Amino acid sequence: MAKKEKQSVLQYTRVKPVTNVFISILFIFLGLICLMPALLVLIVSFSSDVSIRYQGYSYVPMSWSLESYAYLVKQSGYIGRAFLNSIGITIVGTLLGLVTTSTMGFALSRPNYRLRKFFTWFIFIPMLFSGGLVASYMINTQILMMKDTYAALVLPICCSSFYCIIMRTFFQTTVPDAVIESAKIDGARMIRIFVQIVLPISLPAIATIGLFLTFAYWNDWMMAKYYISGNKHDLFPLQYVLISLEENISFLTRNASNMAAGERTNIPSETVRMAMVVVSVLPIACSYPFFQKYFVSGLTIGAVKG
Repeated sequence: MAKKEKQSVLQYTRVKPVTNVFISILFIFLGLICLMPALLVLIVSFSSDVSIRYQGYSYVPMSWSLESYAYLVKQSGYIGRAFLNSIGITIVGTLLGLVTTSTMGFALSRPNYRLRKFFTWFIFIPMLFSGGLVASYMINTQILMMKDTYAALVLPICCSSFYCIIMRTFFQTTVPDAVIESAKIDGARMIRIFVQIVLPISLPAIATIGLFLTFAYWNDWMMAKYYISGNKHDLFPLQYVLISLEENISFLTRNASNMAAGERTNIPSETVRMAMVVVSVLPIACSYPFFQKYFVSGLTIGAVKG
């Protein structure tokens, strides 16, 4: 009987060779669509100013140059400090976000937790109605005193209501209650159950949320714009510094006609902008392989199991 059921399932899930070839070609095409813009950015960052001026953006430039990266090296003191800031903020923020999100999600997933409904609505309502930027700014600066501190770059986005709901759903559908009850009977406390039993089972969800948090912290520059004063250069993250350099480049380009002839040649070109993109994207792209093992299974959080 089981063999017949297995054969019937394979009958409906088997893909014909022609269909398989068509799907493979389709996904290769879609992959190239996603890859080609990134490849163009990388090539332009290594192109020369003359090539961009006469040829525009091209996959085969007239000549190659490292001038854009040399310009960034000259700003290494400024950019290097920002790079280290972003690494520290991303690591601390991601770990803190995983701790707060997973612990709250686990507590809300327990049916015997008395305040479960209250806190579920407590974190669900901000998903629908936000307190607003002005209210958040006043609380963070006037009450919590986070102005011009690293805490202002970490705490405001470390815990998301959406991620808490995802973790709660994952714990409810994946972690068996019988396992937790058995651990309680053996005398294990809830914190030990959570650390030694629940977390190892929940690696796909944790890796997925961790990847999203890593992207959010690495690409964030709004918190620095809101909470860091313009003279606190040692607190700026990388994205904020790159945006500031981009604004300076745009200003110099717009006012090139008002400058002396000798100064115009020192104005960074489009290649510097593309080099900034490469510098900002490459580290976060290198982190993805560490999450890839669990990312696909984590995307099916909350799915119905047969």
